[in-house]
Amino acid sequence: MSDPVVVRILSVALCVAFALIAGLLAGILTAVGGARPVRAVLAGGAAAAAAMSIALSVATALGGV
Repeated sequence: MSDPVVVRILSVALCVAFALIAGLLAGILTAVGGARPVRAVLAGGAAAAAAMSIALSVATALGGV
């Protein structure tokens, strides 16, 4: 399992999973707060994009990607 391609794919998959969970939580919390569904989706998407860029930056800095 020390194949660099496999490690890179798994690192990116982990970053995507982290970003999707962060976006989902942000969307749910926005919806629970009384916002319209469109606003909740926009908040979740923005949070997912931000989490993805942060996660990929950290993975790159650590040498995983």
